[in-house]
Amino acid sequence: MSANNPFSFALNVQRELLETAVGSVQRGAVAGEQVERIQDVEVGQTPSEVVYEENKLELLHYEARTDEQHGTPILAVYALINKPFILDLQPDRSVVRRLLDAGHDVYLIDWNEPSRLDRHLTLDDYVNRYIDNCVDVVRERSGVDRINVLGYCMGGTMSAIYTALHQEKVRALGLMAAGLCFNGEGGVLELWGDDEFYDPRDVVDAYGNVPAEMLDIGFALMDPVANFVSKYVRLYDNLENDDFVENFARMERWLSEGIDLAGETYVQFLKEIYQSNKLHDNEMYLGDEHVDVGSIDVPVLQIVGEYDHLIPPETSKPFNDVVASEEADIFEHPTGHIGLSVSGSSHQALWPKVAEWYVEHSPDEPAATDGAEGAGDERDQAVEIEIESPGDDERVAESDPKGTDVEAIDGIGPTYAERLRDAGLGTVEALRDADAAAVAEATGVGVKRAEGWLEQARR
Repeated sequence: MSANNPFSFALNVQRELLETAVGSVQRGAVAGEQVERIQDVEVGQTPSEVVYEENKLELLHYEARTDEQHGTPILAVYALINKPFILDLQPDRSVVRRLLDAGHDVYLIDWNEPSRLDRHLTLDDYVNRYIDNCVDVVRERSGVDRINVLGYCMGGTMSAIYTALHQEKVRALGLMAAGLCFNGEGGVLELWGDDEFYDPRDVVDAYGNVPAEMLDIGFALMDPVANFVSKYVRLYDNLENDDFVENFARMERWLSEGIDLAGETYVQFLKEIYQSNKLHDNEMYLGDEHVDVGSIDVPVLQIVGEYDHLIPPETSKPFNDVVASEEADIFEHPTGHIGLSVSGSSHQALWPKVAEWYVEHSPDEPAATDGAEGAGDERDQAVEIEIESPGDDERVAESDPKGTDVEAIDGIGPTYAERLRDAGLGTVEALRDADAAAVAEATGVGVKRAEGWLEQARR
């Protein structure tokens, strides 16, 4: 029949409606079967153990995947919002596994969710206390003076601040989608956060900590069609594809499991970094301490997404021009903010390059496969050897933990030992009679860890 025939047109419309109805029924049946798959999806499957805890923070150490590892470990500093399993979303798209497979020893900070009591935590607390303590733990366990750092998003911003203040502990600094320069090129978020329109103090006064739901909706509204319509259309069209459904479910789980942000840190971050651009302009202070980014002289790598609308490349790349380092590189990949972590192209083309960059900035000598066998274990082994050596009573006496410096305690390295000496607790004998809360306050560690030290001292 002719294309202009009204009967032909009616029959075609009826046929299309029937096909759509049949397809909807079929997909409806499949959807019911896929609900269980979506609910049971697993994330963060790379084996790890918690090696340090403080407040809500957990420091994860990942199990090695190679026989030998490079001598300098990598500490991944994640953002304070959302959960860090985006870096270990699934086995074939895991940043953590890419680094492990390249022979790196990998640690990661999982901040977990702050309580209402944590609303007063500041950037000073997160940088000079929490990150610094984690760096010291990794240094002690690995037996090295300096480690490599990889900061993601807000964690990258904090990593840059940390390096400016403590670069004697950092060998190389990787900054992944890090917000560092806000001079009008920061996209929608910078516009929305402009001090002409927005005062972050109002949110904190109302809620204490900034609710995750508020942050999530704000991010989603930056691209409402993609976040509220298109992705569900793609899911509908791919309901029979099990791999697609599982990948979709993992991503949705990460997006839906946001965590609150400590109120004072939110205010400080917005006012000083977003609104005043003090970090890039080298005018930022934590307490009385100048965050001198111009003094950063360690190798720096910027990892940016060409199509990142949350942290556009223009908010990251200019930072390389203000640091003192002569080794400041940029790896820009054609993907978005989240795609840096999970896209197939990123794992095929970007992360092998990043892993190799860290290899080039790590010592040649391999580290033990079990990263837990660091400086403290070597020290304990040396004590055992000395005690077992016959005919040397004087050396045995010096090696007796009850009469030695606090560094004889497993887990107390030079940094913590110095803090304990300043508090009058520089010997194991003095530590034996101390109070766990006092030790925790003097060293900046958690009470649980301090109790572990006291338990060793009292044996």
